[in-house]
Amino acid sequence: MKQIKLVSLAILMFASAALAQNKMLTIDDIFSLDSKVRVNFSGTPGRFAWSADGRSFRSIRSGSLVRVNPLTGEATPYYDAGKFQSALEQAGVATADASRMANSLGLQFNENETAILVSNANDLWHYDIASGVLRRLTNTPSEELEADFSPDGKWISFVRGNNLFVVDVARGRERQLTRDGGEKIYNGYLDWVYEEELYGRGQKRGYWWAPDSKNIAFLRLDESPVPKFVLTNDIVDNQVVENTDYPQAGDPNPIVRVGIVGVAGAGPRAAAPAVRFASLAKYQPQDLLVARVAWTPDSKTVMFQALNREQTYLDLVASDLAGKVKPVLTEKTPAWVEVYDDPTFLSNGNAIWQSARDGWRHLYLYDNNAQLIRQLTKGDWEIRNFYGADSAGEWAYFSATKDSHIAENVYRVRIVDGTVERLTQGEGTHSASFNSTFTQFVDNWSDAATPPQQRLMSSSGQIVRVLNENKVEALSEYKLSRPEFLRVKTRDGFEMEAVMIRPPNFDPKKKYPVLSYTYSGPHAPSVADRWGGTRYMWHQMMAQKGYIIWICDNRGASGKGEQSVWPSYKTFMVGELRDLEDGVNYLKSLSFVDGNRIGIWGWSFGGMMTSYALTHSKVFKMGIAGGTVGDWRLYDSIYTERYMLQPKNNPEGFDRTSVIKSAANLNGKLMLIHGGMDDNVHMQNTMQLAYEFQKAGKQFDMMIYPTQHHGLTNPAQVKHWYTMMTDYVLKNL
Repeated sequence: MKQIKLVSLAILMFASAALAQNKMLTIDDIFSLDSKVRVNFSGTPGRFAWSADGRSFRSIRSGSLVRVNPLTGEATPYYDAGKFQSALEQAGVATADASRMANSLGLQFNENETAILVSNANDLWHYDIASGVLRRLTNTPSEELEADFSPDGKWISFVRGNNLFVVDVARGRERQLTRDGGEKIYNGYLDWVYEEELYGRGQKRGYWWAPDSKNIAFLRLDESPVPKFVLTNDIVDNQVVENTDYPQAGDPNPIVRVGIVGVAGAGPRAAAPAVRFASLAKYQPQDLLVARVAWTPDSKTVMFQALNREQTYLDLVASDLAGKVKPVLTEKTPAWVEVYDDPTFLSNGNAIWQSARDGWRHLYLYDNNAQLIRQLTKGDWEIRNFYGADSAGEWAYFSATKDSHIAENVYRVRIVDGTVERLTQGEGTHSASFNSTFTQFVDNWSDAATPPQQRLMSSSGQIVRVLNENKVEALSEYKLSRPEFLRVKTRDGFEMEAVMIRPPNFDPKKKYPVLSYTYSGPHAPSVADRWGGTRYMWHQMMAQKGYIIWICDNRGASGKGEQSVWPSYKTFMVGELRDLEDGVNYLKSLSFVDGNRIGIWGWSFGGMMTSYALTHSKVFKMGIAGGTVGDWRLYDSIYTERYMLQPKNNPEGFDRTSVIKSAANLNGKLMLIHGGMDDNVHMQNTMQLAYEFQKAGKQFDMMIYPTQHHGLTNPAQVKHWYTMMTDYVLKNL
């Protein structure tokens, strides 16, 4: 009898395990607002920040900031956070907030980690770790933005009212470095278009300290000629209006100057320091962009990258402290020039420069007279991230596509002879976070079916220790399909990367509809062997509902060198659609694909690609277009003109690529989605497109998400969005 019970128990356990592995995904599993219902499919990736000396890193354990020994994992308090918390509480910070601030991974230390800069009560405060003294540095009703320590820690810099200021930490004396800032003049602070298109989203700081802490280089942006764009928040009773400086294609850009200003002074009553502006007589003010600014290690020279507004050339320019400039080198291509990083200076005076002059982003070694010594890396692959070089100038470190176009690895190149070594191994995608001495790095790894994990590696590629396996047991409970990577050739022989997710109960004798996802934008691959988060899980859910998920990167989006994007020059969308159609033709050749039921969806560039496809092709039955650009004339100047020129210089190209002008040709079912306060791709695009559909008698669907910007972030609205898309696909595909 006992044996029978044991056998029965074993059968029950086996059945339970089998059932657990056959769970089907729901919207609530992925997007529920209730954390007890929502499944954390991405797990908890490790969060590590290297200390300044490169010997340890900061991490959070049980809510406390700790110093972790990379080799042993031993954790000790990073500093006396309790002491800092008490000082914050005495300054009026609530206990819970003070604890959070004192144990934040993002604490802003000075370079030698003896002091902390903190924003509290709309002012800046300085905390001396050794003495435990917290001092208020500013006391004004205006907000201080982009505050930072000088390299020597003796000054605090910030922007207030679009003027640049410094505070002498020892004396508490504040000094205003610029005087003309205001609504139209930005000193040391980036406007929307410079942040979005030249320096990177989230990078608002437009000033740079000299290594010796004596001078600051900054951008002065004059917004006077730039048109305003109005956004409204209609959810509140008293409508909130945002006025944004936004130059559309062909509109005047902000007028930029590069300034240099000294910080030493006698106090607040001292005369404003003299600002020296780089003499840029070569460039017409309305035809100049400044894309990067950096100091040489000796603090004697400011290096910046100047482009004409249509970005057909890039000059690396050197300015002395008086503002006298000289050209260093010029980059040109058959189309536009991409902006990469600043030059990386080596201890011997040489520098590493990044360029795609041969069609692929590679490293080049120059001497201190701007003469090319050699190309360090070469081949039909590209650098993705350049991390820097060790202090001895022996090795330079980077991630690249040398061994796979869909799975980056970390490499190093010997500077003396160009020998390249691969440091990370195996399938999937790797990225690195190096310590300051380039002796170790944290390898962040994932693949298409595995959430991110972290390992500590030596600079020669040896695994030192697993930091975080991030096992997500919940993934094994669901009936998920393994993504299949493949390659599809276009009609002219270009090899496109693609990925397919089949329904988990796939039957090759059946005919399946296809839901394809696209971005299609320049040099922005969607096909990658890395973890895809919630969108990937939604695609898995749609596969469970009987759809084949298909992602195929057109050549321009492939990440296969800048040369793969150049054919799109002046005619965005045309070649992209042709490549996507070649991918669809491949799908139709498969016996298990229902060629009459193929849908497409995407956001931003992918939204425009979707709406363009449904107005310029008949291969798609359904489309969902989010945040779509309706006509390139309506998008921002710096991005658009890089690829399309100004409208006056390429009118045929703008007409040919316009969705709005082709609205009467709509085929299939189309859903338009837009954030009501999108400050990037304005809702104007969707409204104009909707109007043209209405005038042409074309039926379509539309959903607006009030309060949301270009990316939807409100959890309730995100759940609504994906629920709506699920229903739309089920109804129309």
